[in-house]
Amino acid sequence: MPNRLARSTSPYLLQHQDNPVDWQEWGPEAFAEARRRDVPVLLSVGYAACHWCHVMAHESFEDEDVARAVNADFVAVKVDREERPDIDAVYMAATTALTGHGGWPMTCFLTPDGDPFFAGTYFPRPQFLQLLEGVTSAWADQREQVLGSGAHIAERLRELSAPVTGHALDAEVLETAVTRLRGQFDHAAAGFGGAPKFPPSMVLEFLLRHHARTGSGDALSMAAATCSAMARGGMYDQLAGGFARYSVDARWVVPHFEKMLYDNAQLLRVYTHLWRTTGDALARRVAVETAEFLLRELRTAEGGFASALDADTDGVEGLTYAWSPAQLVEVLGEDDGGRAATLLSVTPAGTFEHGLSTLQLLEDPDDTGWWAATRSALLAARQSRPQPGRDDKVVTSWNGLAVAALAEAGTVLHEPTLVAAAQACAAFVVSTHLVDGRLRRASRDGAVGSAAGVADDYGNLAEGLLALHQATGEVRWLEVARELLATAVARFAAPDGGFHDTSDDAEELFTRPRSAADNAEPSGQSALAGALLTCAALTGDTAMRERAEAALSASGAVATRDPRFGGWALAVAEAAVAGPLQVAVVGAGPEADALLEVVRRSPSPGLVHVHGDPDTAGIPLLEQRPLVGGRAAAYVCRGFVCDAPVTDVSALRAALR
Repeated sequence: MPNRLARSTSPYLLQHQDNPVDWQEWGPEAFAEARRRDVPVLLSVGYAACHWCHVMAHESFEDEDVARAVNADFVAVKVDREERPDIDAVYMAATTALTGHGGWPMTCFLTPDGDPFFAGTYFPRPQFLQLLEGVTSAWADQREQVLGSGAHIAERLRELSAPVTGHALDAEVLETAVTRLRGQFDHAAAGFGGAPKFPPSMVLEFLLRHHARTGSGDALSMAAATCSAMARGGMYDQLAGGFARYSVDARWVVPHFEKMLYDNAQLLRVYTHLWRTTGDALARRVAVETAEFLLRELRTAEGGFASALDADTDGVEGLTYAWSPAQLVEVLGEDDGGRAATLLSVTPAGTFEHGLSTLQLLEDPDDTGWWAATRSALLAARQSRPQPGRDDKVVTSWNGLAVAALAEAGTVLHEPTLVAAAQACAAFVVSTHLVDGRLRRASRDGAVGSAAGVADDYGNLAEGLLALHQATGEVRWLEVARELLATAVARFAAPDGGFHDTSDDAEELFTRPRSAADNAEPSGQSALAGALLTCAALTGDTAMRERAEAALSASGAVATRDPRFGGWALAVAEAAVAGPLQVAVVGAGPEADALLEVVRRSPSPGLVHVHGDPDTAGIPLLEQRPLVGGRAAAYVCRGFVCDAPVTDVSALRAALR
């Protein structure tokens, strides 16, 4: 019989609806039951594409002995970390504080008041059974110590979330960040640090912006080498496009096979910007293929984008993606199969597991026609294999990242279908996820969930809408973005000028979550800083720019101490130092298009642009910007001080240079 998760809309929770463990969703009812039964709460947090979450589910949560122990002595609560990042954040802070590391599945034991007193991540079944027995015994025989420990942990974490001392991210700090990153750079395989290696999307964006502002060859070389290494290795899907979550080794050979929307959206933007800077053919190809992957495999019927593809297929990691030389021969024949094995680094011993290899493309083939046909044949054969599951919930924040990436890639790469996809996504998210002026976190099959939006939902969606406004000239995207940012400032602001992750009227947890670190995606604080800065430049709102600068200052200590965990704050700071550079293109037709092309090819991190007819209602930068002698013109302003308008593309290039 299904447990109480059967009513959930989360794909992750629904994966556990048939467990013999009597799971229920997070909510006051669960904690009321714990108080009534006088038992602790077992909190398990994970997400649908998580490999080790599946392993623990199969080993423990589907096991009758484990279920009997849990159901007898605990209230079991299952949380989708992607749907409730606030819950995940506060208990991950506790897990990290108690164990020195974090990860998913996250396993916490709480008092009926929600205070954590023990935490960990994945536990094999024998250890988990021992842990359940130990916690049950401690709850019965050492209650005072358990309660005291939980209260102490909660209080200490509350202290750590206190207001921070500001730290300006000025030009000197940005220069130092590049130097520190060079010290952490892997000169042999690119990227930063050792295994496992995650795609440093926001750090790469910072390095590209730093190069654009300063001309730093060092910053560009680190970004270009890392982008090339990731795209050539097994972490990139050489057949279907798109990136896996991370590489388990330092050389980008073996991926952890889950594919996340937030990674691919951010990397699409990075590769687009790399091509804009260098004209590198590999960067363009990867950008186009990654965009095609998003549209083909993650787009939902409503126009939004699903969260992820699973790490596992039928419980086996890599089953869909790995190949042996014999399998290549089976699809392509003896000669072409051998040629493909050499090209794609598929070896008899295997680079992955069980004699199988991931596909790498360490250099482009000479015969592009042969490779196109081979790639198509291998992809068709792969599609006949069992496929990984898809987590099809639509998360506001990550769809905002996708809108920004698709809008920019579509305009820079001249791919109008990508801009159209960004428009459709934005229209769906705004119409469905914005309820009575407030964002909801996620929807599924067009039905919006009850979880409230958090700071990064507001920041990343606003960022996407502002990019879409610049791509299309449509006023409504600017208007919605301004409304979202006004709500965020009113509801999420912290006393030190930064932002909390949750609103002032959100559900009260044992501490109000807040992060100044950028991890797999921008923190709520840096996401809002970036959107506020862009909106200020587009509207001339100086108060909005001051809010952006204060939020950057609140993120400054983390970004200065370890730039790898402040990538987006540093990227936004580059825009703050370089800008605002505002360009308004008025008029229509080929002359206006030519001027607009020059603007869109500029890599300046502080640049914003608008286009349309003079005095278009609702677009401040078009006010009092007439045609010049009846011709289309570009108005270039720096820090709200404007040059004379230009009508010639070479003059515009010189002005932007």
